[in-house]
Amino acid sequence: MRHALAVVGLGLILAGCQMLPPMDTDTRRIEVRDITPDPERPPEPGRVPRRVAFSEAEYRALPTQGTARLSGQLFYDGPGGRHYGRHETVSIAPVTAYSAEAAEQALAGRAVERADPRAQAYTHRVRTDGQGRFEAAQLPPGDFYVSGSVGLPNGERSPLILHQIRLRNGQTTRVNLRR
Repeated sequence: MRHALAVVGLGLILAGCQMLPPMDTDTRRIEVRDITPDPERPPEPGRVPRRVAFSEAEYRALPTQGTARLSGQLFYDGPGGRHYGRHETVSIAPVTAYSAEAAEQALAGRAVERADPRAQAYTHRVRTDGQGRFEAAQLPPGDFYVSGSVGLPNGERSPLILHQIRLRNGQTTRVNLRR
């Protein structure tokens, strides 16, 4: 009987956790808008169609220059041990409604259609060294998604590794892209 009550109590506690509002007051609400498909551009195989439209106004409001620095290391702890992201690309994209949709889909194991070239202009890219280390300088301040994946010995790729960070001018932020 005591065991059953403990299980029920734990279930009620966990159910209550799902109903609590988020602690982060800076969380942005993602508005999903229907986008009319472009008949000239067929859907990309293996990719989910985008539902959030690119917002020129949202991107135009983003700072484009800064003195923030980002350093870190890309690695994947998978079968066979730790695999470093040797000579891989790490992307640093500003957090927007448009990029949040792609991040959510990526974390669910799905890829959305390729980003609008105007959004790609705000994405910073750096290459890792032979140990998966990377460094980026002169980044603007703000919230960013930092992502990459690791080539595995069997020729496959690790799942996407993605972290959200906040950069501040004049400061160096360190992130281990690890999964």
